[in-house]
Amino acid sequence: MLNGIHFLLTYNCNYECDHCFLYCGPNAEGTFTLKNIKQILDEAEKLGSIEWIYFEGGEPYLYYPIMLESVRIATEKGFKVGIVSNGYWGTSIEDAELWLKPLAEMGIASHALSEDVFHYGDEKNTSAETAFQAAKKLNIPVDKYCIEMPEVISEGKNTQDKGAPVIGGNVLFKGRAVEKLTKDLPKRSWQEFTECPHEELVKPQRVHIDPFGWVHICQGLCMGKCFKTPLSEMVRNYDAKKHPICKYLIDGGPARLVKEYNVEHEDKYVDECHLCFLARKNLLDKFPDYLAPHQVYGLSE
Repeated sequence: MLNGIHFLLTYNCNYECDHCFLYCGPNAEGTFTLKNIKQILDEAEKLGSIEWIYFEGGEPYLYYPIMLESVRIATEKGFKVGIVSNGYWGTSIEDAELWLKPLAEMGIASHALSEDVFHYGDEKNTSAETAFQAAKKLNIPVDKYCIEMPEVISEGKNTQDKGAPVIGGNVLFKGRAVEKLTKDLPKRSWQEFTECPHEELVKPQRVHIDPFGWVHICQGLCMGKCFKTPLSEMVRNYDAKKHPICKYLIDGGPARLVKEYNVEHEDKYVDECHLCFLARKNLLDKFPDYLAPHQVYGLSE
């Protein structure tokens, strides 16, 4: 049952991180209007199962007035609200409190801050840390997201991983991570990737919705476009067995998807996401109503 909606408030970001699922950056296009946010929040009410609303991106604080008003509307509707940010605005504790105080007064339920090598390198006393301390001072529930540079931490000789190399860092190899981070990592035969280990494709518990209306089950893998079909109707009618991509990922993973559509491929990939992302990229023109937008695949529309 769907219980969470994550607004990709914008694809625009002041960073251009190598691990970004969505190819966000200073030149990325697409930002929600308040009108469209209200429309989706109304649809979320109709579903009756939504508990959490998140605002993320890109960097949502780049459009602070829209974010703030959206949080206000969502909290007044009774949703628990969270935000994910890189904390660039934490220039001092005093200044960060100015950004955060309205959110504290609204009773925001969660605030996550990205503080890792991709955002800040080896920098100490980062703006994200400053924002974190300000949030704690205002009693806002706050956490940090920290993705590390991928590296082999085990050759995987035990029975549990069946000899596969174990790669640390929590990076998922889709989006810009495929382009930037896979080069020197060990790879396995494409035939081994027979499941989707990261997403609940049959009954998704959360979706991401972008400024163009695409409802993402996974980044770039969509139910459809909620500005074309109302979100409540789309979610209630969703049947993974009829979805041209999900049905094969469920029954055989990315390897099955490649076989069914005769997708040209390499012999080896880093992980399931790596194969799945590149297979879907090859199928963009075949399934434009389910694989979108092109920007998430590093391509122009």
